[in-house]
Amino acid sequence: MKAPRVRLEVAGIDSLILRLFEHIDEANMPWMLAARLRLQAAFGDALLDLVPSYTTLLLHYDLNQLDSAQARAKIAEALDDLQPADTQGGREHLLPTWYDRSVGPELPLLARRSGLSEAEVIARHSGHAYQVFALGFAPGFAFMGLVEEILATPRLSTPRKRIAPGSVGIAERQTAVYPVVSPGGWNLLGRTPARLFGSDLDGYSLLQPGDRVRFVPIERAEFLRLGGDDSPLEISQ
Repeated sequence: MKAPRVRLEVAGIDSLILRLFEHIDEANMPWMLAARLRLQAAFGDALLDLVPSYTTLLLHYDLNQLDSAQARAKIAEALDDLQPADTQGGREHLLPTWYDRSVGPELPLLARRSGLSEAEVIARHSGHAYQVFALGFAPGFAFMGLVEEILATPRLSTPRKRIAPGSVGIAERQTAVYPVVSPGGWNLLGRTPARLFGSDLDGYSLLQPGDRVRFVPIERAEFLRLGGDDSPLEISQ
């Protein structure tokens, strides 16, 4: 894969969007990580924030140290002769997950849409290692992908008002875990007892861009032993 041609877009008086790709692809991640590391080193303490997504990096810099021309020059220098990073450097997380209709009400829906049995849906979802592409939406919420096309399912037409922490879901070809109580419209398959967000975690999030995640099916008894909350999701919410 050739090095991406980076396009700069103005996001604010002190912010630029670096568009590296047009489409979501797991092959993007080594380039995104490499660009992130180069930019962090180039900007130093003039870098206020650097937010990765599937295809872009949002760069927020200190206007007291750099003007727009200087920021653009630093970006060009940092990304010159960019080489993909070694994605094996990210951490691998095994998230125990209880797949069940009571906590994953869209499990039957995904089975009907895909033509698979519920057991096959679980096997397909848990049989792949997912890249963490970006954090957003809620603290510790990691966007991961890509799920198999056969499991891809649109978001719910009406989002739920309240989703329990640890809920595992799919939206299109993305998968994620809700780290805290929040509204949301993803299709829920189950729940993990893993804690994804907390002040004692590095960066306040268990998962970071570049990490890999595997969901490991467990039974209800093991889920409860690990501290999981098996309160059924109220479908009316």
